[in-house]
Amino acid sequence: MLSDSISLPGYGKYNQAETVQEQSTSLKKFGIRWLFLFTLIFVVPYEWEWYQRLMESRSFFWYLSSIAGYRPNLIDIQSESGRWGLAGYASWGIAALLSFSGALIWTLIARWLPKPNYSAIYYWTRVLIRYRIALGIIAFGFLKVYPMQMPFPGISNLSTDFGDYNTYKIYWQHIGISTWYQILLGWVEVLAGVLLFFRSTVFLGALLNAGVLFNIAHANFAYDGGVHVYSSFFVLFALILLIPYLIELWKLYVLKQDVTPVEYVPEYKPLFRKFLLSAKIGIVLLFTIVYGALRYQVHYKEGYLKEPITPGLPNAKGLYNVTEFRLNDQVLPYDPQDSVRWQQVMLENWSTLVYKVNKPFSISLVNGTPNEKDIDRTYELAGIGGGKRFLYYTIDSVHQTLTLYDKNKVSDRRNRGRASASTAKKKKQETPLYIWKYERPNADRLILSGPFGKKDSIYVVLDRSRDAFALQSYTQ
Repeated sequence: MLSDSISLPGYGKYNQAETVQEQSTSLKKFGIRWLFLFTLIFVVPYEWEWYQRLMESRSFFWYLSSIAGYRPNLIDIQSESGRWGLAGYASWGIAALLSFSGALIWTLIARWLPKPNYSAIYYWTRVLIRYRIALGIIAFGFLKVYPMQMPFPGISNLSTDFGDYNTYKIYWQHIGISTWYQILLGWVEVLAGVLLFFRSTVFLGALLNAGVLFNIAHANFAYDGGVHVYSSFFVLFALILLIPYLIELWKLYVLKQDVTPVEYVPEYKPLFRKFLLSAKIGIVLLFTIVYGALRYQVHYKEGYLKEPITPGLPNAKGLYNVTEFRLNDQVLPYDPQDSVRWQQVMLENWSTLVYKVNKPFSISLVNGTPNEKDIDRTYELAGIGGGKRFLYYTIDSVHQTLTLYDKNKVSDRRNRGRASASTAKKKKQETPLYIWKYERPNADRLILSGPFGKKDSIYVVLDRSRDAFALQSYTQ
């Protein structure tokens, strides 16, 4: 049994009250060692590439984002289960085994080491868990507060047949349509993170995190979202924080025992206490007010988004029927089985033209990460099929021409191997796919003509459909 207070070098006295050491067995001590090592594996970055990206951060916002968004991954399993299923949790098993081995070695050599304060180790392990969850969930939350993670679907997505959606895109579109729900969910996540910064609200913060992230984790399982492991990570750590509270609640409400909650809190010298308080205030302000303001700046001022923002043809947004389609000056009648003749054309508010044809195109399975350039923003085409080809275009209003680029191929190339920050700077300028002439005889008619494929040419007459979508707000 230890005395009521002990002195550690550089830390002053600790108020023991009722410590973990006083009531722990050897098994409990082993558990604390294991939990401490397990937490370190998931909190302290070990990949050299992460530090490279951190140092190459082009602004203070990206520096903070690298810290808050760190995702440990001890092993990358290239399989269906590795990406969307249970095999994705292999890193957890490896981390558990490494922690067990480390705790075993620690136990074997403990008799020759200075006796540690296990109450302090357990306390600081919980602090690491609290702050790791808080930073990560706040970063996640602001993506929804400014509804950028799941944007409102464009016309090309609204006009996609349900069966042509990849499962994850169905879920994301559902949230994207419910804009205020997404914003509310974002504020809930931010609040859950803020509550974990303070000891008196840890229970509420951990409970909120466990509930919200469990919902996200099982939704990712159901819809193949690919973020089930990372969201489950927050659930796991939140449950670790909740265990002491749940034990006491069990004693109180089930066993009907008297419970006097006692929490171990280190006692520091005044100067060190002021240092810790200053560090805490700095972290809280940086990752709430400052980070929130910077994310607003990045999205709404710098235009770092998932959807393009360059304006398309003025007053041309809409769903178009293909009234006439000529290939090499030969009229091709409408045929849903034709692999050349277009069936529909969609024009967004931004500079994307989409045509639908009976021809397969590869489907991007990424969630369309934000990018600086419109041509690299592939969220609009990610997760959907149905023979749609997405073309980014620039406008020459003087010569009435459109210069078009194939976004499907750009997406394939960008996502085949995600470039690091150093190689991303070396991207070559995209080569135009086509240059088409355009005419607008009236507000609802658009005529396109120009080369198509390697040797062919097309002449297409498009008439805007006035059939209303189920969601009227698409016209906004």
